[in-house]
Amino acid sequence: MLFSLLDVLALCCFIFCWSGYTYFARKKAKTTDCIARSLHQHRIHWMKELMNRDIRVGDAALLANLERNIAFFASTTLIILAGVLTLFAQVERLESIIASLPFALNANHFTIQIKLSLLAFIFVLAFFQFTWSMRQYGFVNVMIGAAPIDLTAHKKHLQKYAVEMAIVQDQAAHSYNYGLRSYYFSLAAICWFFHPVLFILASIFVSYTLYRREFKSKAVRAMTRAKEYLKQELNEK
Repeated sequence: MLFSLLDVLALCCFIFCWSGYTYFARKKAKTTDCIARSLHQHRIHWMKELMNRDIRVGDAALLANLERNIAFFASTTLIILAGVLTLFAQVERLESIIASLPFALNANHFTIQIKLSLLAFIFVLAFFQFTWSMRQYGFVNVMIGAAPIDLTAHKKHLQKYAVEMAIVQDQAAHSYNYGLRSYYFSLAAICWFFHPVLFILASIFVSYTLYRREFKSKAVRAMTRAKEYLKQELNEK
């Protein structure tokens, strides 16, 4: 068979791990402290503090630094995508290399092209996410440029404006996170070239790694504590 039942099972497991973890993380972040939830609170505080500053050069520099990181990944994604597409012309060489590995299965033209297509699809998705994140950070820059100065910090409509700026920035950060997540799962997809069982194990390992880092890492606990300290400081004021 050109495509074994084990390959189909591995691909289904990969799709389930990626889509299932994305759904799980989005829902759990609404009720549980994690990187996304804690950073959203920090962004709200940042935008509210920004409204009280008449000089916002530092804020613009911070946003520019974030955009540079995303631009790096966007350009890198195009280079990787070009490399993956080039491999379609080297299928015969890939077939011979994979067939020489002791545990490789189904090293034929059809399966290699399917696996390369999966990698290309992943990096196309990553590029879309990174470029959309860059555009949304551009929207935040425009909103900051249009934001008036609120030295009193008592104007409710301007405080709501700050929250909306934080929401746009949060959406930009989510797109960036989805792009990075594509990189993580692309590493799992590479394992499919060697063996479908390894592909399954890599998909589960990537999901577990993402969960540990986004929900159980020391960085999450530190950001959560910092959020509470900020809240206490604001209450004392």
